[in-house]
Amino acid sequence: MARTKATSTRFKVPYLREKDIEAEAQLLLDEYALTGKWTVSAPVPVENVIELHLKLAFAIEDLRALLSVDDVLGAIWFTEKEVRVDVRLDPSANPALLGRYRFTLAHEVGHWRLHRTHFQDDPSQAKLFDGRGRPAFVCRSSEKPPEEWQADFFAGCMLMPRALVRSAWQAWHGNLDPVAVQQLPGVTNSTDSKGNENATLERFCRPFAGQFEVSAEAMRIRLENLGFLLRDVPNMLF
Repeated sequence: MARTKATSTRFKVPYLREKDIEAEAQLLLDEYALTGKWTVSAPVPVENVIELHLKLAFAIEDLRALLSVDDVLGAIWFTEKEVRVDVRLDPSANPALLGRYRFTLAHEVGHWRLHRTHFQDDPSQAKLFDGRGRPAFVCRSSEKPPEEWQADFFAGCMLMPRALVRSAWQAWHGNLDPVAVQQLPGVTNSTDSKGNENATLERFCRPFAGQFEVSAEAMRIRLENLGFLLRDVPNMLF
């Protein structure tokens, strides 16, 4: 994801610790759970959180044509309280992209919760954008300035809450002990490249990913972040 040209480099987001971003994502889920519209189970109903709790409008739209950005995935208009996802991610037409679609929505929620006090839309350009100003953020598949990394991390925490992931891991593994990549099927030695390790880990993650309706890559990153998947077997001698 990257900022639009209209978002000047003079705008900066504050540094946020991972635990603070996760706390904000969990606060949002707790708020929604209190409405009684969610039984606190996977998958997290991100569309309902957006529409019913945050009162944001969202739709699937040809953002490439609207914004003239080839790798756009989604966008958010703070002033208009609107989230848009590019038509290429439409899960009804491309079921294999359901995880990417949901992650993009959660990413935009991250911008709403973390950044809307620091960034503004540009209403002066409404005529260029179907009556709306230029969006505060354009979600792209390239570039990761700090605000985009923060929104990504928020999305991972929102769609894969720590408590639900721990429960899923406990149900599969029988305990909360981590697993190292070398212990997984398909790994022949410890000298596999990082790319091969990622592929092995993501194959392992697919059942968990399906349960949470996220991509295998997103689940792999989250399990690593939570310490359940390791790159190396821990040395227990010291």
